[in-house]
Amino acid sequence: MRLLLCVYLLLLIGCQAATPLPALPAWQSPQGQEHTDLGIIVDLRSGARLTPLQLVEQLAGAPRLLVGEQHDNPDHHALQLWLLQALAMQRPQGSVLLEMLNPDQQEQVVAAHAATLGGQPPADLPAALAWQKNWDWALYGPIVSYALTQPYPLQAANLNRSEIMQIYAQPPSLTGVHSSAAPVRESLLADIRESHCDLLPEAQLPAMLAVQQQRDRRMAERLLAAPVPAMLIAGAFHVRRELGVPVHLLDLDKRATALLLIFAEVGKPVSAASADFVWYTAALPEQDYCAALRH
Repeated sequence: MRLLLCVYLLLLIGCQAATPLPALPAWQSPQGQEHTDLGIIVDLRSGARLTPLQLVEQLAGAPRLLVGEQHDNPDHHALQLWLLQALAMQRPQGSVLLEMLNPDQQEQVVAAHAATLGGQPPADLPAALAWQKNWDWALYGPIVSYALTQPYPLQAANLNRSEIMQIYAQPPSLTGVHSSAAPVRESLLADIRESHCDLLPEAQLPAMLAVQQQRDRRMAERLLAAPVPAMLIAGAFHVRRELGVPVHLLDLDKRATALLLIFAEVGKPVSAASADFVWYTAALPEQDYCAALRH
């Protein structure tokens, strides 16, 4: 009897270990589908290539996971949803935090979550959440809808518009040796100049820098306060280890541990200085966003 029980337990463990991951989504972006790096996952700490299962196993033990995206790439959003579902097969999720949600939406999110779990999901979910139109609901809707069906909380990680305007008008001093270091501030200023097509007056740059860093500080604060394991989804620049939320985590709690995953389009390499893992995806056509501004 004991032998039969042991065999049964081994078979049960084996079946559990062999549980398949969700099917990977098909590539949606039109470019890079023949690129040799398409779908490659790299552990930037060692240079090793990983399978999706190996990545999930590495991430499952992290109390905090920062996931960086290119906001308009549909493949990044599809893989975020896949990752959240795959991690749930390894351990319970504690919380999900979104850059795309502001604190003044949290009450609506909580109400929609309760209604969904109660079997009466809102008929018009974007309206119920006061979803901001600058975030494409077609891209974010699936992961928000999925999160609202789960037992863990979906949380805002950004600043309110009123907070941003106040920071812009009166930039507060930033405490912390890591986030206030000259190389961090200089790199962020260079990115702000470039992302605004070198058209911003220099006098505006300190305020723009303050907004950027206070957004990263808020994300770090919310991540530290969130139930673990916590996943933060934000733009890839916010996730970068040397510039974004991670430097604020160091300033707020040097004992806090997190892993960083960036989804990047093929042909746009990510370095070990920026993240722990990179997953290369298909790409969108390049657009010259500065052309219209210059005209």
